Amino acid sequence: MNAFEFIETSIEGNVALIELNRPRQLNSLNRKMVRELVEAMEGFDRDDQVRVMVLAGKGRAFSAGADIDEMTNDDSISLELLNQFADWDRLALIKKPIIGAVKGFVFGGGFELALCCDVLITASGTEFSFPEVGLGVMPGAGGTQRLTKLAGRTKALEWLWTGERISANKALKYGVVNKIVAPELLMEECMKFANKLAKQPPLSLRLIKDSVNKAVDSSLFEGMQYERKNFYLLFSTQDQKEGMNAFVEKRKPDYKGK
Repeated sequence: MNAFEFIETSIEGNVALIELNRPRQLNSLNRKMVRELVEAMEGFDRDDQVRVMVLAGKGRAFSAGADIDEMTNDDSISLELLNQFADWDRLALIKKPIIGAVKGFVFGGGFELALCCDVLITASGTEFSFPEVGLGVMPGAGGTQRLTKLAGRTKALEWLWTGERISANKALKYGVVNKIVAPELLMEECMKFANKLAKQPPLSLRLIKDSVNKAVDSSLFEGMQYERKNFYLLFSTQDQKEGMNAFVEKRKPDYKGK
């Protein structure tokens, strides 16, 4: 039985599927939904059976953004006391790969959520946007930062200042998404990719993600020193021995995540 009100979760083999489940509201993100999402991901991050997560949205949209009705009467002090983005900060601490399956509208907070994923596969016809400027505000859950690191300063400013809709093709061109597929193939392609990753050594996936994230915010030298320590660390794992022995013995490795 699903324990959440605004999301649905399931596990198939070594892949966990998390689906935003407010289709009538185009999966607009209220605070409880974000909290449930983070709790689910943290739970799967601790679950040895799960090696990869897939994040999707039920209905015709991934997410049309934040639940504006919930925020209309907020002020600066209430948001500070609420610590509005504390749950969002926890998303950045998830160690396992997160594959985003996005379609339809990916707006505002929904776009920020998509940018929290490690790989984005999108359905053709999908539109992305940060429309916050039209509401007299701006993204606050990392949108200005993550978009700039992916698309560059000038393009990020253009999109953030105008709130214009970005096509899937343009998102692919600027490195925001990894792949575009037909809408009817979206989940199949995402699960196929997730299952491919699930066959890789889990600790290698974890430390590769850790090292790449470090590269985003470090100098080349600092990043290389960090990478080296993670490289050394993997030589303490059973999976490293299994992988190299399997290579020498010309057989498929059987990784245990240890």
